[in-house]
Amino acid sequence: MISYQDIYDLLRKEKYSEELMQLPKSFFNEVAAYISEKKGIINKEHDLFSEAIIKTKKQLDNTLELIKEIILRRKKKILNLSFIASETGINKKDFDNMLPHEKELFQAVTQQLEKITKGFSNMLNGVSERELKHKLVKFKSDFKSFLDAEGNILGPFKEGEIANLPAEIAQILIKDESAELVIED
Repeated sequence: MISYQDIYDLLRKEKYSEELMQLPKSFFNEVAAYISEKKGIINKEHDLFSEAIIKTKKQLDNTLELIKEIILRRKKKILNLSFIASETGINKKDFDNMLPHEKELFQAVTQQLEKITKGFSNMLNGVSERELKHKLVKFKSDFKSFLDAEGNILGPFKEGEIANLPAEIAQILIKDESAELVIED
């Protein structure tokens, strides 16, 4: 069972370490049990002004603040790791120290940062958003006309014909082997 001192020590370690600290896998379950126990003590006692109840309430309030600060510090470290990972890669040790929901946060933030970086890179290289949303494809056989997502008629297309199509449609045609991507140099 976790104690107030254990929680305080974990916060101290998290506060003074640049690395994400390893938390026990059951950390939040133990904290929830600890909080539940303290609330049970407070609810059992009839004398709300007894010294023991006042001390327990104060300890509960302090515990909640310590937990909030641990979570805040860990989120800041994960955001920093996401930034570093989007630029250079990540230290495996730090990733191992993340709890499952922290890994999800890390991956989501890292993906968004990489997407933004790619967008800036494309912009600096003169690639427009329209070019990113469209793909050049070459039809492998004759293809009847069809509707795009906005209801516009596309086609018909002849075998060997090249068309600039929305990326989603191009992917479907390529996957269906009705067309192939035209690679531009």
